[in-house]
Amino acid sequence: MALQDAVYTLAHTAARGNLIQLYDLPRNASWEDIKKHRAARTYDDLCRLCFRKAKIQCILIDDGLGGVKEMAEGYQWHDRYMHSPTRRIVRVEVVAQDTIMEILGTGGVWRPVPLLTSFSGTLRERLVESAKDPNVAGFKSVVCYRTGLDVSAVADPAAEAAALFSIYHQHPQSGIPPLRLADKPLNDLIVRTTLEVAAEHNKPVQFHTGLGDADITLTRASPAHLQPLIAANPRTTFVLLHASYPYMREGGYLTAMYENVYFDIGEVFPAVSRGGQEALIRQVLELAPTNKIMWSSDGHWWPETYYLGSLQARRALSSVLQVAVKANELREEEAARVAKDILFHTANRVYHLELEPHFPH
Repeated sequence: MALQDAVYTLAHTAARGNLIQLYDLPRNASWEDIKKHRAARTYDDLCRLCFRKAKIQCILIDDGLGGVKEMAEGYQWHDRYMHSPTRRIVRVEVVAQDTIMEILGTGGVWRPVPLLTSFSGTLRERLVESAKDPNVAGFKSVVCYRTGLDVSAVADPAAEAAALFSIYHQHPQSGIPPLRLADKPLNDLIVRTTLEVAAEHNKPVQFHTGLGDADITLTRASPAHLQPLIAANPRTTFVLLHASYPYMREGGYLTAMYENVYFDIGEVFPAVSRGGQEALIRQVLELAPTNKIMWSSDGHWWPETYYLGSLQARRALSSVLQVAVKANELREEEAARVAKDILFHTANRVYHLELEPHFPH
């Protein structure tokens, strides 16, 4: 509902300037001029322009976002614009919701414990199947959007069974309405199961942290809530997404203290102003090891989001690293290594992509 005010943010003004340059429009072009110019171009032309300018080699796509099936292309469709094949990130809550709906759709008569056993076993099987798929680069949880990041590291079978049995009673076996998991014991079970499977198959698990929309409870979006879970799962690789904004220091702290935690500074480009982008990078660099930080575009829906995310991240990172070089915190060659790690090498290593760098001119 607040979207109408977005055009008055510094982030929007900066993006408008970037798009004017992208489309080679007059400097005084208005937002309406930009939209009119965009509408006159073919979709394929927009994609080719944006991806060429973004200089992205490989896309990892979370294709579990609501509306993807109706409004977006399949992940392999994007290969036509990439140097390297597109890979999937599996959104585990969607897998869990589909599993529950299929079980309920069988029309069986269930008791709480057998229902939980059936769900838990089937969920694990499907996650294992995904983990074995060479096209899957990792898993993602949006538990932050559902019941918060304070996920219990300890199972509670009675509460889990009760939550699942409640869903069974609330959703008729015919004409089941869309399901959104809102029970903490059940959401926690899904996350713990994912972490176990991910450890067994050496797949990283992304967590939405911080910056999102009004659907999250901001006070439960700090990655600090994940600390007990991180400590209880030392064999699982955690990736904290979206720079944990506005909890950058908490994310940097966890990245510094736990070997199995990595920090992704995506989405804040272009959602945050340029000054804010540079400030948050500085906060992350206060403590986090530079070889455990990675960038992502968080591009979605529109090809321009990939371009803006890439362009603004490179500019902000360059600005911050130049200051560090002038302050004798880094030598120039060290700053170049940091940039390459954040923009390519760390993600290549964490997601086991085994890509050779291809940097187009």
